[in-house]
Amino acid sequence: MEDLLSDQLEETKMLMEEGVDHLERELVKVRTGKASPAMLHGIMVSYYGAPTPINQTANISAADSRTLTIQPFDKSNLPNIEKAIFEANLGVTPQNDGQLIRINIPPLTEERRRQLAKVVKSEGEEAKISIRNARRDAMDSIRKEVKNGYPEDAGKRMEEKVQGWTDSFIKKIEEIVENKEREVMTL
Repeated sequence: MEDLLSDQLEETKMLMEEGVDHLERELVKVRTGKASPAMLHGIMVSYYGAPTPINQTANISAADSRTLTIQPFDKSNLPNIEKAIFEANLGVTPQNDGQLIRINIPPLTEERRRQLAKVVKSEGEEAKISIRNARRDAMDSIRKEVKNGYPEDAGKRMEEKVQGWTDSFIKKIEEIVENKEREVMTL
């Protein structure tokens, strides 16, 4: 019983950490008016017929704070990369000069900043939900084991431990969201 609950608790903590990591990965994609190669993560390019992440088909770098350059490993793949960027609907227009692709990042309007702040909050809420779901599953397992004869005081200690993790991960998510909102709203 003890081993089963210990494994459950380790899995719960891992799920909570994954929820925070996922939030951080998603928020990297939210653009803040500065050119960042991370903006293009998750874009899939048709590379010899197979969908391939863009960073595996080209070098992506920030030429300056408003410009990204994409240098494909194979120049014949330029049209596919350009098409994938268009289809990603990032609100930017790639410029193909036959050698590389440049993307100029326009400054964000106040309205767009507010929309992005809402997206950030929404991502934060989803992360909190995943933390709470992991907590609920752990609490259910603990209560089930207590019903099956596991000592009640040990069960309470485990519940307190899970609640402590939940509180700390929720607080961490709120800090991440607050920092990203501040970053998005700063001109």
